[in-house]
Amino acid sequence: MSRAGEFLQDLGKALMMPISVIAAAGIFLGLAAALQNPAIVGEGVMHAQTMQLAIGFIRKVAGALFGNLPLLFAIAAAIGLARDEKPTAAFAAVIGFVTFHVGVNYSLMVQGLTAETTTAAAFVAKGYSQTDAVMHAAEFASTLGIFSWQMSVLGGVIAGFVTVLLHNRFYTIQLPTAIAYFGGRRFVPIITVIVLPIVGVAMSLVWPVIANAIIHIGRFIGESGAWGTFVYAFSERVLIPTGLHHILNETVRFTPVGGMVHVDNESVIGALSIFNYGLTHPGQLADDTLREATRFLAQGKIPVMMFGLPAAALAIWQCAKPEHKQRVKALMMAGALASFMTGITEPLEFSFIFISPVLFLFHAVMTGLSFAFSQMLGVMIGNIQGGFIDFIVFGVLGGAKTHWWFSLLLGCLWAPVYYFTFRWVILRMKVKTPGREEESTFSAAMAFKPEGANSAAQIIAGLGGRHNIQSVDCCFTRLRVKLVDMSKIDEQMLRQSGASGFIRATDTDIQVIYGPQVEGIASAVKQNLLINATQ
Repeated sequence: MSRAGEFLQDLGKALMMPISVIAAAGIFLGLAAALQNPAIVGEGVMHAQTMQLAIGFIRKVAGALFGNLPLLFAIAAAIGLARDEKPTAAFAAVIGFVTFHVGVNYSLMVQGLTAETTTAAAFVAKGYSQTDAVMHAAEFASTLGIFSWQMSVLGGVIAGFVTVLLHNRFYTIQLPTAIAYFGGRRFVPIITVIVLPIVGVAMSLVWPVIANAIIHIGRFIGESGAWGTFVYAFSERVLIPTGLHHILNETVRFTPVGGMVHVDNESVIGALSIFNYGLTHPGQLADDTLREATRFLAQGKIPVMMFGLPAAALAIWQCAKPEHKQRVKALMMAGALASFMTGITEPLEFSFIFISPVLFLFHAVMTGLSFAFSQMLGVMIGNIQGGFIDFIVFGVLGGAKTHWWFSLLLGCLWAPVYYFTFRWVILRMKVKTPGREEESTFSAAMAFKPEGANSAAQIIAGLGGRHNIQSVDCCFTRLRVKLVDMSKIDEQMLRQSGASGFIRATDTDIQVIYGPQVEGIASAVKQNLLINATQ
């Protein structure tokens, strides 16, 4: 993979930090919305003062998170891309984000653009139509109290990225003795204060061009209807092995590619932002507006995650050799349960995507079709995961307007199609899915169950030993490791530790697929490395 591809992988991994927070906040908002639905809780609960106060509190907390997403993304980008001294990078990112927008603000002020001169009323007074005036006014926003261009999370990512470039370059700098106190990590916030306002000024000049290009892409996708939705979902699955699917996801969730609405002189940008705005401001967005946004969200995943992939897991289990079926059953049940409940699919996907391009392509096409049909059937289920939790909270508890039953109908069709296709391809093409490998390989891969320190030691050994490991991190399902020498990897030993697949992203970067439990595995590996380093 190229250096640019490696960077995009690291950036995608970094951006998952705020995504996990707002996904959880979205679930709480969904439950709050259900508690305000009289068809679900009854009129008595609807008018209970204590309940309404609690719901109002939830909305305020979640609204604060969603309202400050650009800052959260700036911090996450800095932490994720910093080579070392990550707390310093995070601190500098906050400073960088603020001063970046100060630079934008100053440039706009010089151009005569202020909060007063860019209101809808001010544009109407200049001769704009009411519609054009509202559109132009929505191009600007107040970010942490600073008047600036409406850049949404893209502005946060830009500020965080530039800050971390400065951090990685200067956090070890040594200054002359007289000013040595300001060297090293203390120099990072200082250089950030100098550079980021200048970057903000430059960005204020080119942002209209960037924003216009993004809006045109969004309009093209919107005008493409279900076909555009299919292309998005198909591409997202195809990018799974590279880890670059995160970049595509964040693009539709938080930029005009995923949609843009104007309400109360405020611009709400991106599919997930629009959906969450609807949750925090009930009744302010029309159902059709929310339905247009959710075509990129959880609804298209539900038939695949809850029905299709569990059916594929059943086919893989039944196609295993008789002597391995019991072991494969445990493996497939764990993956199917993760997919069904939470929408985390990689433990299952990596059991076939590298060994059967046919099954991988079939899976990507079926995912695209699931998104497209969900849109055409008028389904309106938001959030990002697409498992049983999202289906219940944002579908069933959302009421009849979500058309949640169509997700079940599609699921009932997707399950047999997945099952019989997987079974036919595996048997006809002799695909070496789990339980069908050579005896020695499979027995070794299934023989070890990771437990605590022993598992961490085995993983470290499989990665070529402590001295071969430069850094360890993780995302939702992958242990991401930077190595000294890739040739020292022992895949068989890693499979013994519970790994279900590998991605060699670059000559020194490997991703080991462990599933939802990877966070604990990463912590154990880091602890083991730290303990051994101090002995």
